[in-house]
Amino acid sequence: MQIHGVDRRSFLKTIGSASLSTALPIEAFGVSPYGSSIVEEIARPGQVGDAKPAYSVRFAVAGMSHDHIYGMVNAMIRGGGVLVSAYAAEPERGAAFLKQYPQAKAAKSEEEILNDSSIQLVLSSAIPNQRAPLGIRVMRHGKDYLSDKPAVTTLEQLAEVRKTIAETKKIFAIMYSERLEVKAAVKAGELVQAGAIGKVIQTINIAPHQVFQTGGTAGGGSGRPQWFWEPEKYGGILTDIGSHQVDQFLFYTGSTTAEVVASQVANLRHKDHPKFQDFGDMMLRGNAGFGYVRLDWFTPHGLGTWGDGRLFILGTDGYMELRKYADITGHKGGNHLFVVDAKEARYIDCNNLTLPFGPQFVSDVVNRTHIAQDQAQCLLAAELVIRAQQGATHASIQG
Repeated sequence: MQIHGVDRRSFLKTIGSASLSTALPIEAFGVSPYGSSIVEEIARPGQVGDAKPAYSVRFAVAGMSHDHIYGMVNAMIRGGGVLVSAYAAEPERGAAFLKQYPQAKAAKSEEEILNDSSIQLVLSSAIPNQRAPLGIRVMRHGKDYLSDKPAVTTLEQLAEVRKTIAETKKIFAIMYSERLEVKAAVKAGELVQAGAIGKVIQTINIAPHQVFQTGGTAGGGSGRPQWFWEPEKYGGILTDIGSHQVDQFLFYTGSTTAEVVASQVANLRHKDHPKFQDFGDMMLRGNAGFGYVRLDWFTPHGLGTWGDGRLFILGTDGYMELRKYADITGHKGGNHLFVVDAKEARYIDCNNLTLPFGPQFVSDVVNRTHIAQDQAQCLLAAELVIRAQQGATHASIQG
């Protein structure tokens, strides 16, 4: 642990310009204008528990239309999963996937995977409006299912998913990676559960995204396919990327019921794709807290990553801010967590933490539990974003 700050006098002597002291705010010297300093610490892996795999399952991939599938597979492998086979409707994506995971057998069809009795779990990042129907088929073939978000795009699909879960007793999980696979979000959850900021009463999510990326597996590194521009296929901006944020609202506030107070969507810059939505926001009210979400596709290339995702968690005795992927104020990389309570302001570097989702989910498959993800909460998040999307005002601005 260290105190964030510098010797102001030494700094001025080094640069040789006393006049500069009148040109810069006191914060530039690492000193709070209110007389306190920010405590810095690095979170230890043990603070979120031992993520060493205790179980193993055989799993396959059926559909990989979005690059998120790579993060999903990696999480399962970290958790003790054994990748058996993979099927891709797009041959070029299948070839790239098998190059990355040569241990997987290339399946000739989805049915080959569904009919393989040795496979316990199926993962998919198929085109979004195809994910729920696939999950229903997976469960009816006696397997558990982990889908990329959004896993459901209509209320009709959601009703059928819930019915199939009740009938088969299988797991229908959704990879809300902005909470489950972000170390700062994991640490924030640990602190919330410990009461670090009192009772959480509101979350505010700012979730900008980048349409065209220069690389990586966030989705745009290999270009955007045609379905990306069609709301009936990806569900609309609130259903799609908003699902991450609503999952966080429910989780951090502990809400078990919630409603959409207001929502709106717009296409402000992408007129060459008239059905596309590049801006959206929504206001939520739960039985245990409030939520606000802002989404967009306007992240500039100058940021250096796909989005400056930020989450604010307001409690009765303090607050937190997560800068998940970037901190333009100076800290390198991502996974930055700021905590303010009655005693102090802290900055926590969360990069050393162990992600627990993979081992927990594999354990859930083996032991028929729901430790990694609460099934009801998972589907409530899906329902809320669909309702927000369906009830959204289509807005515009002048100029």
